[in-house]
Amino acid sequence: MDKTPIEGAKETVAMLEERGYRYRFVSNTTSKCRSTLAKFLCEMGFEIPGEHIFTPAIAAAERIRSDKDNKCFLLTRPDVRRDFEEAGIPLAEEEVDFVVVGDAETDFTFDRLNRAFRLVMGGAEIIALEKDRYWMGSDGLNLSAGPFVYALEYATGTMSEVVGKPSPDFFDMALAEIQASPREAAMIGDDIDTDVGGAQNAEMKGILVKTGKYREDVAEYSNVIPDLILESVAELREYL
Repeated sequence: MDKTPIEGAKETVAMLEERGYRYRFVSNTTSKCRSTLAKFLCEMGFEIPGEHIFTPAIAAAERIRSDKDNKCFLLTRPDVRRDFEEAGIPLAEEEVDFVVVGDAETDFTFDRLNRAFRLVMGGAEIIALEKDRYWMGSDGLNLSAGPFVYALEYATGTMSEVVGKPSPDFFDMALAEIQASPREAAMIGDDIDTDVGGAQNAEMKGILVKTGKYREDVAEYSNVIPDLILESVAELREYL
């Protein structure tokens, strides 16, 4: 992850705090657990409590623990295990109910993918923490979890359940934490389809920022029309 904050972002978050706006950092990041993300943001100068960060791993853990006997196989980076362990989810390598797929990076090996494939063929359901195609790192664009989720779906003939953005349930769970209705909230993000389109499908306002992985050509050809387009989140202060 890039540790360089967007200019003016800290001041925008400070303004939200000063004016009493309720908010959550809803991230499709599936490479780090909630506490690690909070530490990462702190190192960037943001003092964001862990409970203000909502990720697909948190949503997935809530989904899986609806039945205390559910077991899952994680195809993710090791750090993400902490969110599932803290939620009391039994983790296993065989005879599982769910195969959970996130951004596993170098753990997307043939052996791990093939084990996931066999588990799904044996009856396990696929939970996709997200299905993004790519994300922006400090060294450029990187493959995200989406291509690997689609590979498992294709090989097994089984559709995944997406628990991260753009799932309406994901947004609803985050909104419940701040006790807000969709029509009272707006989503600000750099992905016109996952962030903006997902928010609009959940009856929220969708605001697109031209930072991060924003690409003008992708935005131009998308069917999604943002409610507002900002050069960066710093401009938000002009509208509040």
